[in-house]
Amino acid sequence: MTTPLSRELALRIGLAANQMPELDTGSLIGILSEAVGVPMTEEKFANLGMKTFRKAGGEALMQVPSDHVKAALRILKGEGIEAEEPALALDTYEDGDMPGSIRVACASNRAEELDGHFGSCNRFVIYQVSATELRLIDERSTEKPDDVEDKNKWRASLIADCDVVYVASIGGPAAAKVVRANIHPVKHLTGGEARNVLGKLQQVLASSPPPWLARIMGQEAKSMAGFLEEVDE
Repeated sequence: MTTPLSRELALRIGLAANQMPELDTGSLIGILSEAVGVPMTEEKFANLGMKTFRKAGGEALMQVPSDHVKAALRILKGEGIEAEEPALALDTYEDGDMPGSIRVACASNRAEELDGHFGSCNRFVIYQVSATELRLIDERSTEKPDDVEDKNKWRASLIADCDVVYVASIGGPAAAKVVRANIHPVKHLTGGEARNVLGKLQQVLASSPPPWLARIMGQEAKSMAGFLEEVDE
């Protein structure tokens, strides 16, 4: 009989899996079973070393960047895990409330921070943005169903009603899927509070929008070139 995971360990595994978008959660659980045995306990995770972790992972972990593996192992050990945050307080919004506005998703791991990788963030926070007003209208968990085959395509579908997605980072193949979903990806390399970042977007909307807003205004992109903006401030 399999011993169920405690809520704490399940949380650690889920967060660790988010640090390694190259590896699905089921594969990570298999690696951990090999590394520490069952039942899994917090004590076993605390004593898990990198050498044992990598040995148990074999070829699967060889495909994962070293910094992702290190970050995942720290989380498995319980390092840097904060208490579960309450749901965000959403602003009231109905379609048509903000004429001339666009909808923007931000990849986030905590609060209203823009601090997430597209493929591994915990959630997307969704804003309605105009030149004069900004409202937080939704937050969407990225915990995917077990039957999802293409994670990045599924994540893009989560924000299909958005015009733009801001991320701290995103890979080329994932960016291509976002563009194909008619969403404009913007890499904001330094991250920060989403409202501060979007405040700068409001300034752009109030003046002369640059070419990357052409698609939102009805023009078609000929390629992904020029659509994956990078902002480093």
